[in-house]
Amino acid sequence: MSGTTKEKVLQALLALPQEAYVSGEQLATACGISRTAIWKAIQTLEQDGYDIESVRKKGYRLASSKDFVDRAHIAQHLQTKHIGQVIHYYKEVTSTQIIASDLVQQNAPHGTVVIAEAQTAGRGRMAREWDSAAGKGIWMTIILRPDLPPHQAPQFTLVAAVAVVNAMKSLYPTITPEIKWPNDILINGKKTTGILTEMIAEADRVQALLVGIGINVNQQKEHFPEELQSIATSLRMEAGEVLDRAALVAEICRYMENYSEQYVTYGFSRLKTLWEEASGTIGKNIRATTLREVLEGTAVGITEDGVLQLRLANGDVRGIYSADIELT
Repeated sequence: MSGTTKEKVLQALLALPQEAYVSGEQLATACGISRTAIWKAIQTLEQDGYDIESVRKKGYRLASSKDFVDRAHIAQHLQTKHIGQVIHYYKEVTSTQIIASDLVQQNAPHGTVVIAEAQTAGRGRMAREWDSAAGKGIWMTIILRPDLPPHQAPQFTLVAAVAVVNAMKSLYPTITPEIKWPNDILINGKKTTGILTEMIAEADRVQALLVGIGINVNQQKEHFPEELQSIATSLRMEAGEVLDRAALVAEICRYMENYSEQYVTYGFSRLKTLWEEASGTIGKNIRATTLREVLEGTAVGITEDGVLQLRLANGDVRGIYSADIELT
């Protein structure tokens, strides 16, 4: 059992069968610490908001499990070798991307996850602000250290999008997420997820990639700012039930590990097909607003480099590298 004393105790409590208790002595033995340390850890967990029932001659149990995305909750579901094996969990941060960037300089290993209950300065593509409601979504950054040249890094946004969509479908088969090129995931035309990939590179190699993923999970309509209520949605609103955020984090880690390894080994060709199958952009008539011009046409696919191919009315096919996309 790994982690801090508090995390070890929480893992032990989470592993208990429903209605079962564990004594302080059993916890001390399982965690390899003193009973005094167990008592202090229980107090800290209660201060963190966990509802722990203590019964004389029986011991402790979780009276109700909180919907947290800490290491103990994620570890219950995790099935990976690398991604998510190291987790830095925070109640609140400015941005998980900022924390992850600092951790890269401290030699954080491949697969490290930075995750928070809330962000005060969450951001998306083009430095746009991202609304990160406390305790309602998944606000995380995955640190990857692939052996790749820098020009191949941008495709990881597409890899992450495929991983998130398939993780959602795996756990919640009733919802219909679609990728909106390049980095959004929509359900029924409303945004639920944004992905931001940033690179730290040397001259010819990637030192680290920071794959930021923001997902609206358990918000209700009133949790969104008024200006977002017509364009944003959450998995809860679409599925009609409160969802286990930690389970989704673990499933995203599983798919991300699988797909990122495929990409590094075989290139983007295998994942390109999966991306196009999950896309809500391909085959649609769209308007692409770039920094220089506005183009209209039919999205016909993406290249191996992730460039959107747009067929114009005159039959010409233009490559779109960066743009805001809307259906027409």
